[in-house]
Amino acid sequence: MTAIHTIASGSSGNAALVSRGGTHILLDAGVSARRVSAALAELGLSPQDLSAICITHSHSDHISGLATMVKRWDVPIYATAPCGRQLSCRIAGLEAKLRSIGPGGSFPLGEITATAFPTSHDAPGSCGFRFDGVGVLTDSGYVTEEAEETLSGVSLLLLEANHDIDLLRSGPYPYYLKERILSDQGHLSNESAAVFAAEMAGRGTGEFVLAHLSAENNTPERALSTVRRALADAGFDLPLETAPRSGLSRCFGREDAGCSE
Repeated sequence: MTAIHTIASGSSGNAALVSRGGTHILLDAGVSARRVSAALAELGLSPQDLSAICITHSHSDHISGLATMVKRWDVPIYATAPCGRQLSCRIAGLEAKLRSIGPGGSFPLGEITATAFPTSHDAPGSCGFRFDGVGVLTDSGYVTEEAEETLSGVSLLLLEANHDIDLLRSGPYPYYLKERILSDQGHLSNESAAVFAAEMAGRGTGEFVLAHLSAENNTPERALSTVRRALADAGFDLPLETAPRSGLSRCFGREDAGCSE
């Protein structure tokens, strides 16, 4: 079974490692190559062990370390065509390593089958991914039909719970930024995450990790409470955690998932 470790999760940077057997995929590169290398080393790995780097979209908190990785590491980069065009304009030497993927299309990466699906975010070609039984949905103003269809039945879901709506509305952000976050091309709130988590639990998902929490407009306690209550109301008592903002997380995934614990 496929497993995932988060390396960073939040507006200051995002990266995760998806693993199965000898296949290791870096999902997003929003922290430095040095930090990713250090996280890999904690797991007994190096950049040479990466089979691919998959990019969800071109915002800096998901690609800030990519230029250095492209320069120093011999690893193919997978992104949708619109996202790839954005990246190619910013990062020298990327085109030679870039592999274009179509939303909704599945493709093999070693022992893992990856499937991209479109998200609703203010970045060209933004997408989420399903890696076998592991789903990742962040940076989306709402849950798209494609996301709902593709993620149905995943055993583990890494799901955005970016903000508490009341905290965001009363918080220090300028009006235009609040409106962006709350828009259909913004981010999922705790409430939206809770509704989708309950729906996914009904479709067989057995474990949830809440991700991309805002440091200013949310707390882990609020996110967990909102989603846990929705799961309980739907009759489910399931493993539920938040991803740490920085530092390597524990291995998320069930037995026989390639975890070292």
